[in-house]
Amino acid sequence: MKSKFNNALIHYKNGQLNKAKDICIEILKIDSDNFDALYLFAVIALQFKNYLKSAEIISKAIKIKPNHFEAYNIQAVALVHLKQLEAAIESWSQAIKINPNYADAYYNCGNAFIELKKIDSALENFNKAIKVKPDYFQAYINRGNTLLELKEIDSALESYDQAIKINPNYAEAYYNRGKALKEFHNLKEAINNYDKAIKINPNYAEAYYNRGNVLSEFHNLEEAINSYDQAIKINPNYAEAYNNRGNTLIKLKRTKLAVESYEEAIKIKPDLEFLLGSMLHTKQSMCNWESYEKNLKILIQKIIDGHKVSPPFYTLSFIDSLKLQRISAEKWVKDKFPLKNIFAPITKRKKEKKIRLGYYSSDFYNHPVSFSLAYLLELHDKSKFELIGFSFGPEKNDEMRKRVSSTFNQFINVNLKNDKEVVQLSRDLNIDIAVDLTGFTTNSRFGIFIERCAPIQVNFLGYPATTGADCIDYIIGDKVIIPKENQKDYSEKIIYLPNSFLVNDSTKKISKKIFTREELGLPKNGFVFCCFNKYYKITPSIFDIWMKLLKKVEGSVLWLTEDNFEGAKNLQKEANQRGVDSNRLIFAKRMPSLADHLARHKCADLFIDTIPFNAITTANDALWAGLPVLTRAGESFSSRVGASMLNAVELNELITLTEKDYETLAIELATNPERLKQIKKKLEKNKLIKPLFNIKLYTQHIESAYKKIYKRYSSNILNENIEIK
Repeated sequence: MKSKFNNALIHYKNGQLNKAKDICIEILKIDSDNFDALYLFAVIALQFKNYLKSAEIISKAIKIKPNHFEAYNIQAVALVHLKQLEAAIESWSQAIKINPNYADAYYNCGNAFIELKKIDSALENFNKAIKVKPDYFQAYINRGNTLLELKEIDSALESYDQAIKINPNYAEAYYNRGKALKEFHNLKEAINNYDKAIKINPNYAEAYYNRGNVLSEFHNLEEAINSYDQAIKINPNYAEAYNNRGNTLIKLKRTKLAVESYEEAIKIKPDLEFLLGSMLHTKQSMCNWESYEKNLKILIQKIIDGHKVSPPFYTLSFIDSLKLQRISAEKWVKDKFPLKNIFAPITKRKKEKKIRLGYYSSDFYNHPVSFSLAYLLELHDKSKFELIGFSFGPEKNDEMRKRVSSTFNQFINVNLKNDKEVVQLSRDLNIDIAVDLTGFTTNSRFGIFIERCAPIQVNFLGYPATTGADCIDYIIGDKVIIPKENQKDYSEKIIYLPNSFLVNDSTKKISKKIFTREELGLPKNGFVFCCFNKYYKITPSIFDIWMKLLKKVEGSVLWLTEDNFEGAKNLQKEANQRGVDSNRLIFAKRMPSLADHLARHKCADLFIDTIPFNAITTANDALWAGLPVLTRAGESFSSRVGASMLNAVELNELITLTEKDYETLAIELATNPERLKQIKKKLEKNKLIKPLFNIKLYTQHIESAYKKIYKRYSSNILNENIEIK
């Protein structure tokens, strides 16, 4: 019998598994309790992926030799494949009882605990494996991964360093070290480590993918695309690489290629998190409305069903539902920014003479947020407020960057700091009120607010919706933008300013240059409807209305911005399909200065708003330039911006509540020159005397709000909706 088993063992070692298995079966027919044959048979079954058979056979072997610790290991491995993790851990625990120095059992136990999301138990077992076997570099790797999960990044890096010290050619150690360094926001070193991993293993698709993610965050976009391409070349079914490649192509304004990348990702993994919303938004930004209604219905249903289907900012241009926008935001926050409680709660400090205001943004440059905010920052009462700017966006040394940065007592570039460092810096600077100007827009750093960079945190200006996050205490609004009945759909408490929530710069110069329609490509005669919004705000339904306007108002044209080439071509195609000559769509070229851009508004007759994502800066510019804005107020914050502005300039007659009323009023204004003339006259008068452009008054109101919420915090009064008179 012994010679038979030795023969089976020889076949097994030579890779002749079937012959070895047949001999084991022969032995067991004669001697059913032959431990060696049972053990080898179980190992072979494991290699054949017959996990149920392996578990059954090894159980018999264990009954014969209950103190054979390696048999328990085989049983545990089979149980893991059968998804019986708790039972597998019990088997490894038995092996450890028999052999307390069984490093592999501790290591495997740690991996099972990770699967069960029992992170502390996993860490304990990896530590024991290393204690027993100090050169166990795989255990150091998984220990590092566990520490990274716990956000103990310094300790994770130490663990990876130990693994590299033991095995300098282990690509996974460098790869994981790169992931840890990315968490530290040490992007340059993260890339260096991914490069080392790739040098050791040129076919390491995951390393190329993560390298691309870091390069994209580092604004090295072309090289990021190259990294994603390499990952896809190695693994053509890498859906995540296609998805993030699409995200990066959007930053490069290559929308057509981005859509193609998203479509490839969807083919591979249709339910990839947040992919459908990204693709739909990108197609909408180039006015590609193929399957729009079908995809929108799917997206809405998936949001209702609780799926992670769209980044929250993108939903603002699809859906006029506060409830669905909040669900989308909550899903995003829970997935992308889980609270780790790295920091202790902020303790109250002695009240100082000045309130320390921190403004946090990625848009402190020639960007609509800065254009709107600059004058407010200049007007802030520096005897009562100390202003600290935290910039984490692209480093641009343009005119607005210079203007905005000079308004702060301190202007700090935190682009290369990780969220933890920014939080610590904010706390060290004793920021009283942190104002988030970015929300979930491009280059946002919402993790800073999740961990509390200040005792009071406010959503203002940059993101026109609820964040769905407990960490944001207030949102700045007004009674038009957030009616009382809508309060329930906001995670924040509302700061009600007395006029409009929107701040703007009333010092904006309008060029004295007088443009002729002809030089702008507009007809000398005929009514000019105008909308200078980005194309992603144009939906098929609003475009339908616009085309009806052109049909009903003879000789009229629609003046749009030249946002992107693909979008312009698609809009022309859509116009033709609706029976409108595409030549009646005129595309405005970019002006060399804002002053000239404002001046050319005089060549238009009526600004017509988009729904459900209203014009914000573009509508404000139109009103400042004397061009009336027609809007339709919806339910959501982003669909009531136009109404908020018009109410604050007392032009409520231009606010409609239905698409039918919007269309009817547009036609009436286009065909009744006298009425439109009266509205323009009223606008010219009101913009100088009504609150919308009275930024000194606005500054007093928002400073009153800051003082009030700070006083409530200092007095231990719970956050509530507040109204500024």
